[in-house]
Amino acid sequence: MSTDYQRAREELGRRLRELRRESPDGRLTGVQLAQRLGWQQSKVSKLENGRQTPTDDDLLAWAEATGQAAVFDELRARLKGFESHIRSWRRQLAAGHAPVQESWNTLVSNATTMHALSNAAVNGMLQTADYARHVFERHASLWKSPKDTEAAVRARMKRQEWLYRPGKRLNVLMPESVLWARICPPDTLAAQLDRLLGVVGMDTVHLGILPLDGSLPLAMGNSFSMLDDRLVIAEDWHAELWLDDAETIALYRRVWDTFAEAAVYGPDAQQVIARVRRSIKV
Repeated sequence: MSTDYQRAREELGRRLRELRRESPDGRLTGVQLAQRLGWQQSKVSKLENGRQTPTDDDLLAWAEATGQAAVFDELRARLKGFESHIRSWRRQLAAGHAPVQESWNTLVSNATTMHALSNAAVNGMLQTADYARHVFERHASLWKSPKDTEAAVRARMKRQEWLYRPGKRLNVLMPESVLWARICPPDTLAAQLDRLLGVVGMDTVHLGILPLDGSLPLAMGNSFSMLDDRLVIAEDWHAELWLDDAETIALYRRVWDTFAEAAVYGPDAQQVIARVRRSIKV
């Protein structure tokens, strides 16, 4: 877990402890507060020591049980402040992949332009249903999360309707290595590459491929997506990083622009994709 995230959680825990000790009806012990809330005393201890992340309901119950309901908005703002920047997969996938995909659908629907660097798999906005299905199944196994694969696939396919709306623009870069990655059966990958060949000419898609034999201006980092100029979502194994400060967004845009100069587009991109496609025996 991120040091910044943990520090913020510990600070929230100290604030909760302060509220318990300053309860208007007398200084409460952890045991007494747990009894009022109907919780195990260990939960109170974990929250106060920053070893567990509270929910909104936890914070509301805490504020009311300590006789200080008016501080709920403050507590909730603290929680959202650090949750909004580091969203752990463990928590996000607790109910499966579909709710995460629905959240993405809402984000994307409000965007006009997207820039994405996808260096691990074909960008979700361009995936076929079968390709997406294999991605979700493998990640559900990794995280041991609920397997709601079909619902997740439907949500991801629904998001792609954005590509057919006037005024939208997807700018996506992918290294050629993504085209070769056998994270699905050969026939599924072949169909996925056929899909990419077809989107090259779309008015709303600007697809760039970074050839394996080309020069890279930077070492490849994590995949990320930028929605307009207001939010960057970077992916890591443990979490998504939601970054919304102007300086960081500007940095990611420079990264994207730098890689974009090394990519090939149009017929040249199609040649790279077609070369990989011909290598697949189905």
